[in-house]
Amino acid sequence: MSRRRWAAAAALAGVACATLLAGCADASYCWQSASGHLNLMRAARPVPQWLQDPSTSAALKAKLELTQRIRRFAVTELGLPDNASYTRYADLHRAAAVWNVVAAPPYSLTLKTWCFPIVGCVGYRGYYDEAAAKAEAAAQTTQGLEAVVYPVPAYSTLGWMNWLGGDPLLSTFIGYPEGELARIVFHELAHQVLYVPGDTVFNESYATAVERIGGARWLRTQAGEAARAEYAQFDAQRQQFRALAADTRRVLSGIYDSREAKAQDWPAVEARKKAAMDAFRRRYAALRAAWTGPRQGAYDGWVARANNALFGAQAAYDDLVPAFEALFEHEDENWPRFYAEVKRLAALPQDERVPALKAETAAASTAARPAPDSDNHNNHGGPGA
Repeated sequence: MSRRRWAAAAALAGVACATLLAGCADASYCWQSASGHLNLMRAARPVPQWLQDPSTSAALKAKLELTQRIRRFAVTELGLPDNASYTRYADLHRAAAVWNVVAAPPYSLTLKTWCFPIVGCVGYRGYYDEAAAKAEAAAQTTQGLEAVVYPVPAYSTLGWMNWLGGDPLLSTFIGYPEGELARIVFHELAHQVLYVPGDTVFNESYATAVERIGGARWLRTQAGEAARAEYAQFDAQRQQFRALAADTRRVLSGIYDSREAKAQDWPAVEARKKAAMDAFRRRYAALRAAWTGPRQGAYDGWVARANNALFGAQAAYDDLVPAFEALFEHEDENWPRFYAEVKRLAALPQDERVPALKAETAAASTAARPAPDSDNHNNHGGPGA
């Protein structure tokens, strides 16, 4: 990238920082965000340059070539944006693109939110330096909240930085198995189609539905048998873990809304919470013992860090996914129609979005259900059935 374009980028980052300060973020956080992202983009080079570089390993070249096929598939088959994103690659020489901090009260799964321009209020705060993220989590803990830091392999700039080359492929996820690599590209591009400021659950559940549907289609039509088998093994483990996490969230929510909690009998609530967390870890250990393969311990770190904040963060990526998958099927698996309907729902007031989504998909499910005396045996319950 030319010096002139980097100067323009720096100027834009400065303006963003000034705006960010007006949004009540502190100056040091603002500048680490701007400089961290610019450094990430500066490290990126076009994929063809990496492919032509004799020092690039054969394994990396194969992955980069794969990503470009995935990128074309995203545009031609999933209706995702055709722009500069994921046409460049950056080796970050670190384990994550950013580290997110999430925090929640000791007896609630509702995340603390931080508010910023463009993205609105979100339930996390991202750092390009892990030590800074851990310091922020410690500060939240001193305020009486449960906090946790988790690594993030990729993030979306929502299309705002396409004029600077778009979101790059990163070393933090380029080594993922084929199915997971496709999913992460589809997820981040989905945010460029639609992003509703201040509604993390709607945004992440929608993008997760796109990645799941798109990833399944990629594997079915483009991948080889080995990639499909590798994905199927890990995805079965993922679904088991997410079911366990969802069940634990329901138990914890019930405890935090119990008679003891309403009476502020916190010792009783704490005892029930501890029992629920102990049961979660026992059940996970049983699941893990039955798993095989190289990613058997993929969730060990998650379970070790698990608290209200982490359960609350996971909910954003899970809770509405079945509804969005049902909506896709209701729209006859037509991507333009699906995106148009999601945008229509997104335009509703926030307190109306989720009820409207659930009502629409519930009505569609009822309409598709055969009458009791029907001899139609070909109905199915949607993508997640």
